[in-house]
Amino acid sequence: MPDGARSRWCALAGPAGGSVRCVHFVIMGCGRVGATLAQSLESSGHSVAVVDQNPDAFRRLPAEFTGKKVTGVGFDRDTLVQAGIEDAYAFAAVSDGDNSNILSARVVRETFGVEKVVARIYDPQRAEIYQRLGIPTVATVRWTSDQVLRRMLPFGATDEYRDPSGRVRLAQVDFHPGWIGRTVRAIEDATEARVAFVSRFGDGVLVTDRTVLQENDVLHVLMDDERAAVVERKLTHAPKVEAE
Repeated sequence: MPDGARSRWCALAGPAGGSVRCVHFVIMGCGRVGATLAQSLESSGHSVAVVDQNPDAFRRLPAEFTGKKVTGVGFDRDTLVQAGIEDAYAFAAVSDGDNSNILSARVVRETFGVEKVVARIYDPQRAEIYQRLGIPTVATVRWTSDQVLRRMLPFGATDEYRDPSGRVRLAQVDFHPGWIGRTVRAIEDATEARVAFVSRFGDGVLVTDRTVLQENDVLHVLMDDERAAVVERKLTHAPKVEAE
């Protein structure tokens, strides 16, 4: 996000020199999931704009919400610009219409160049098709606002399970695009952690040493808590040439 955009969108999220990275998010759809997302992101110190055709939908937002509310169609360019899409770090289309969500996601990615885009899809078969086209989607039956947040926020690791002693963690870990095409064995050798499984096209897939990481895969890693920071750092950076 350009510095000018930061001052415009993040004025309410704390000083520019703070340690928390402030970025701008645009959410299309102010239903239950959209309102929850908006509240969660703003509570984390980010700026948020919510787009919905129905102005009454904004009533779902809490009274203390300070983000922007834009009444309009989520795939309309003028509406998106008004919501700050040109400065957005990520975009989520979570309205109740599959066609609107996919169209909005494509406009945002192809016209405005926003890389982190996620669309809510009710039809699981269609969700898989669009996932193969490079648009992260989740069918509603598996949908939670937490899943959306994980796809929208910057690189890092999100805990999924800890054993009672706190020594072993299962975490969803973001990975650098340079790991795409690498095998599970290469990942485990480089990180000294164990790949438990990957989520691919919305389904969990058990892996072998020869399993190759694909674009849009979600990586779930078992690791010692003491090494978590090292594992996260290695996976969120490009692998070394000798990793394989």
